[in-house]
Amino acid sequence: QVQLVESGGGLVQPGGSLTLSCVVSGTVFAHLDVGWYHQAPGRGREPVATITRRGIVEYENFAKGRFSISRDNAKNTLYLQMTSLKPEDTAVYLCGAGFDGWYKYWGQGTQVTVSS
Repeated sequence: QVQLVESGGGLVQPGGSLTLSCVVSGTVFAHLDVGWYHQAPGRGREPVATITRRGIVEYENFAKGRFSISRDNAKNTLYLQMTSLKPEDTAVYLCGAGFDGWYKYWGQGTQVTVSS
């Protein structure tokens, strides 16, 4: 059974930083395309950043220059470093995994709240 478990969320002031982690088990992590999505209240799940099994990275415009996605295949872990956080970044952040850009596995999410 494939499981994705996110951690690292929390309350941070505007301008602050957080690093999210997602540990994947039950499958060969190195074979997966993986990514981070977020879901704000009243909105659907939206992409933040993705990284393929070959290491090709893509960011949504709002994340460019502020967020950095990375993966450690030896640790079966996906990361999202977030800097210069803004109140509009407040959301539940979820990691997804799958093949050829289609994510069939999802974690439960970790809450990120940016507020003074």
